[in-house]
Amino acid sequence: MKRISISLVVVLSLAVCAGQAGAAEDLQARAKALFKPIPTKPPVLKGNPATPVKVELGAKLYFDPRLSRSQLISCNTCHNAGLAGADLQETSTGHGWQKGPRNAPTVLNSAYNIAQFWDGRAKDLAEQAKGPVQASVEMNNTPDLVLRTLNSIPEYVKLFKEAFPGEKEPLTFNNMARAIEVFEATLITPDALFDRYLKGERKALGARQTAGLKLFIDKGCVACHGGLNLGGSGYYPFGVVAKPAENILPRKDKGRFAVTNTSADEYVFRAPSLRNVAVTAPYFHSGVVWSLKEAVDVMGSAQFGIRLSDGESGAIVAFLDSLTGKQPKIVYPLLPASTDVTPHPAL
Repeated sequence: MKRISISLVVVLSLAVCAGQAGAAEDLQARAKALFKPIPTKPPVLKGNPATPVKVELGAKLYFDPRLSRSQLISCNTCHNAGLAGADLQETSTGHGWQKGPRNAPTVLNSAYNIAQFWDGRAKDLAEQAKGPVQASVEMNNTPDLVLRTLNSIPEYVKLFKEAFPGEKEPLTFNNMARAIEVFEATLITPDALFDRYLKGERKALGARQTAGLKLFIDKGCVACHGGLNLGGSGYYPFGVVAKPAENILPRKDKGRFAVTNTSADEYVFRAPSLRNVAVTAPYFHSGVVWSLKEAVDVMGSAQFGIRLSDGESGAIVAFLDSLTGKQPKIVYPLLPASTDVTPHPAL
């Protein structure tokens, strides 16, 4: 009788294990159908092929504060490569200590987004690079002054000729933006735990992270945050069921409506990528939420009209932690020296 009981326990245990393994395989299969791992090589940019000298030029320009009128602010100021491509500010500080209207999205993996800015007003990173340079609240410069500055520095003149060979005028405002775009496309973060999971390494995620992944899919988060970048690929209303508090969703900022002038686009924003989200606080375009758990709770109530339990939101946060990939290792470039004819900084 004891032998039968022991055998029955063994059979039942094996059945439970088999069931758990099957459920794990099923979840992994679902995940592979909904998400893609970040590639290990930068994307190829249509119409803007990368070369070593163009990447070098783009890196120098990205870190060069002389693209701003004050010569204090660079692309890296608001998209700090050492801070996961963000700036630890609710909204970025620009020219004359002015505060911008929205939180600065991370530059990491941004080449995979459908468009740039929260409202998608820039079709690509090259177009995006031109915006902050000219915005009065950011770098407060003009294309003419940028070109005067760059043309006054012989090393930049040389690098532009090498980066854009065969062009009659290689040093242009457009080419400045194209060089920055090529560099920014190298700022990718592959090999996150979740990437390893998607590539078949089931044990790359712990039990709580796996539970969070299941909730992330089953609760509907994946509807806006799927694909390779877990977001960044479409526009969605913020506050589908209930509008968040006004400090989180400022009523004066109607999002994509300002671009399309279409009433259906009021409070519609490009869904941010969730890659590296655990290290890119604060959250939302308003930048007022610093806790990732609170951000998850806000999304649950605003988008789905549900109140997540602490266990559920905690598990989702654990899953989101698995999205932090290898951060790009960048050597701060030595910038070419100004000359006697380089324009001076201005307030």
